[in-house]
Amino acid sequence: MATAITNVRTSVRGLGEIALRVSNVDGMQKLYEEVIGLPLMTRVPNCAFFKIAGGFGGHTQVLALFDRSASSSYSAPDAKTSTIDHIAFEIPLADFENELKRLRALGLQVETTEHAWVHWRSLYVNDPEGNQVELVCYDQSI
Repeated sequence: MATAITNVRTSVRGLGEIALRVSNVDGMQKLYEEVIGLPLMTRVPNCAFFKIAGGFGGHTQVLALFDRSASSSYSAPDAKTSTIDHIAFEIPLADFENELKRLRALGLQVETTEHAWVHWRSLYVNDPEGNQVELVCYDQSI
């Protein structure tokens, strides 16, 4: 029996996963675990999974790193046509200045920006493969 398709759209409840195809899983794991501070959930030979936050209905929000060179039946997106701009992780406003100092002390080039229209204060760094990573917090004073 065929299932009827309806025009009712489901409500998105939150982020499920960010998945990146990378050339150096070890280097990327080090940045996301040691610098950004995401807890490693599991590491298998060709991929690493990090917890971003508790999600909706028990589904953990995850950052996944997949080895670009690993054989897979999955067809990865073409890097030349990828539309990813950056990945943002929320941090508390009280931690902003300390994070800025800590990231610079680690030798990372850090850019700061204020997004007045949403009252966000942001720190930007690049991961080892050139993806821009944003640490963002809400700041009513902006």
